[in-house]
Amino acid sequence: MAASSFSIHTEYIDLLQFLKATGIAATGGEAKAMVDEGLVRVNGEEESRRRRKLRLNDRVDIALDPPELWKIVAEKG
Repeated sequence: MAASSFSIHTEYIDLLQFLKATGIAATGGEAKAMVDEGLVRVNGEEESRRRRKLRLNDRVDIALDPPELWKIVAEKG
């Protein structure tokens, strides 16, 4: 599975903001539920912290059907 990229221009983005910004979750409540249900892994480990700070080169796996894989990259420009 090929990873999608998500560009950030700050030091980090928190996990809930990431889930909403990518469209994986439509609302904050949906994003919270995904984390609480254990559907999110960061760098290969299950993530239960809703406000986990995602930084450059972090890898986010979302257990959806089909699964989604994202990599945090620096914004170009």
